[in-house]
Amino acid sequence: MKKVLVLGTGAQGSTAAQRLDEEPNVSEIICADYDKKAVDELVKIMKKGKGVQLDASKKENIVAVAQGVDLIVNALPLDYGKNVLETAIEVKSDYQDFAACEDIADPALGDDQWVEGIKIMYDEYGKRFKEIGKTAIIGTGSAPGLICVFTRKVVNNLDSCDTINMMVYEGVEAKRFLPYWWSPLVALSDMCEDAYAFENGEIIRTTPFSRPLVRRFPEMDGQEVVMVEHAHDEPVYMGLNNEKFFKGAQNIYFKYGGVGIDFARPLYRSGLLSHEECEYKGRDGKMHKAVPFDLVLAHVPPAPKYHDEVEEIINEGLVADTGAMVIECYGKKGGKDVLFEGHVYAPGLVDSFKKSGLSAEMYITGQGGFLFSKLFVNDKITQHGLISSDMLNDEQVDQYIKWANELDITMELVEKPL
Repeated sequence: MKKVLVLGTGAQGSTAAQRLDEEPNVSEIICADYDKKAVDELVKIMKKGKGVQLDASKKENIVAVAQGVDLIVNALPLDYGKNVLETAIEVKSDYQDFAACEDIADPALGDDQWVEGIKIMYDEYGKRFKEIGKTAIIGTGSAPGLICVFTRKVVNNLDSCDTINMMVYEGVEAKRFLPYWWSPLVALSDMCEDAYAFENGEIIRTTPFSRPLVRRFPEMDGQEVVMVEHAHDEPVYMGLNNEKFFKGAQNIYFKYGGVGIDFARPLYRSGLLSHEECEYKGRDGKMHKAVPFDLVLAHVPPAPKYHDEVEEIINEGLVADTGAMVIECYGKKGGKDVLFEGHVYAPGLVDSFKKSGLSAEMYITGQGGFLFSKLFVNDKITQHGLISSDMLNDEQVDQYIKWANELDITMELVEKPL
């Protein structure tokens, strides 16, 4: 029987905790967060849940609650990643992170800091987890995470791969002002950062909102949608692992579109997502100082995470309840040029809420993450060290997708000659 610590009881952590509560191989789930109300609301609907209020800014606080656990699931913001990672090594537990860590590589590396940090996680932290006979998996939400596993399944149909496009379009729009169904801080931070791409065999930086791809997806009734460059982990992971897991792909892109992009693009272009303090003249004729990003963030509502909040939004009515997650893999099969498309289907907002009381974002991201936890608690993870979500073996990929199908997260594969 496994004892699991879930850190962070927002959309991702709470969904994973509730699913783990149904796992017969799990005896106890410790749910910890600084937000006591969120913890209390979560554990009162669980059978095996135990709530703890926790300040994760100090590693010793995490260590104190992590004693004796078999798995730590980290659904906290990136700032706390290193503390949780170090805790897992200290208490000798397996580790799962919905994202990855910041502040590992030398800040002097500038634009290369994040990439070097991932390499450090693979190499140095991989060695440390291997020494204690444990496993860490990073990037385990929906994107990165679920999309990485499904991309592996698509690319495995090719003999060799040239280009991979991972495309996500978020089309759920409420009548009230609600541009993001997850953390606005994380969303807007990603919006104002240079993106990553793997191009011609090298990891490069690209400008946010640039290089648009225009598509008409059948899951969106053929509506023309535009997706652009957006800061995400996948091109870094897959670029570093292209030879072993992605048939030698030389070009790997993540493209994003939808309500959140449409909201953030003019803010970015006008400088309102800048983190630099600026001076401006107010209507009173006096000079004032402010950080534009902070002002914008203060006016963006938090993502709903309680059942009654989501229900209220649905009852008010929706402008749209749609979206798409599509993977394109270009390459060769049997000596011929071919494109394999993977269309990932998951319940929309209304269906997600009917099924589980969750928003669509909580459903696919939280349960996409839970499936990695399920691999852990059912002893399906055999690697030791640190890997990212694109590095499962083929047997684990198939098991993950089988379990995803049971949650109504499915994929249609389409082969097109070129």
